[in-house]
Amino acid sequence: MHFGGVHLGSSELQLAGAPAPSKLQPSGGRTRELESERERKMVTLLVATSIDPASINPANALLAMPGWQPVPSLQDMKSFANQGVRMLLHGNSIIREDHLEKRWEDATGEVVDEVIFFSKHTAVSNRPALTVHPIGVPHLREGDVAPQGGKPGWAAPPNPRIGPWLRLMKKIAESHNLVPEFEITLEGTHHGPETNKPTMFLEIGSTEEYWKRQDAAQVMAQLVWEGLGLGGEADVGNWSRENDKKKVLIGIGGGHYAPRHMDIVLKDGVWVGHLLSGYSLPMEDPNQSKVDKSAEIGGTWREAIKAAFEATKLAFPGGEILAHLDHKSFKGWQKNALTGFLGEQNIKIGKPNDFY
Repeated sequence: MHFGGVHLGSSELQLAGAPAPSKLQPSGGRTRELESERERKMVTLLVATSIDPASINPANALLAMPGWQPVPSLQDMKSFANQGVRMLLHGNSIIREDHLEKRWEDATGEVVDEVIFFSKHTAVSNRPALTVHPIGVPHLREGDVAPQGGKPGWAAPPNPRIGPWLRLMKKIAESHNLVPEFEITLEGTHHGPETNKPTMFLEIGSTEEYWKRQDAAQVMAQLVWEGLGLGGEADVGNWSRENDKKKVLIGIGGGHYAPRHMDIVLKDGVWVGHLLSGYSLPMEDPNQSKVDKSAEIGGTWREAIKAAFEATKLAFPGGEILAHLDHKSFKGWQKNALTGFLGEQNIKIGKPNDFY
């Protein structure tokens, strides 16, 4: 597919049909400003990079579907519109382009409602996989180097679609005969880029052979097409429309692929927020067999939990956020510290049956 990108100066970055950024100044509070923002078009921003086949191939497969038109974009990037969805293509590291949503809003006057990234996945096992996950590095301290992007101590609001789309991804992958060759899985919260909008990554893993697989790219494209309702059906994972149960899982502990949390999330109707694997909960061993007070345990685990909880609350307004612990992954002193801290923070702990 040839991409006829449109390159305009910054003063001309107005999307066709999009309202110009409001210049109304609020008088008597923020009323007029808020009304103006509500009048601006809400859009979903899809992001892909041309330097990653597992990113650009799903983007190309999606752009081959009906309804896409090139629209003005940012700098040397290319972008396309289809209903309320915007596809943004760049040629840089997918985890290094921070705040694309803010840059899009400033350039177009549209309000970004959510961000979805296409990317490759790497794993020591080299096993083929299709994954979905929230992003952030909440366990890093200020001043730490973030080797995979993001800002230390930060977690983006998790996209509420993560749970429903994991289940839809599994269904579509099975229909394309990619299962059991490909594992369909969540991943723990990790890496950048920095953004303040509800976000998720859709990834193809885990080696170059699989990153280039066109059938995997087609599954990811079909996931987005159906998941965002571009074919005319209702979109999938719309929290504001479907939040009858209002209970949201935050995963605490376990491995990177969150197997015990996965057991719950694969069931219909389960919503999922951040997933903090064991490595995202640094806890300093006090060399004691029994510790009851979380304050005695060093490390950034408390900061990570707080950041993940606050970001999840932002993403699920009105939801009841419940922590689900992978109990078998913790030593006794760790479990005591975690449950004590969660109680202090008024974060309820949920058992599997609490989520459905």
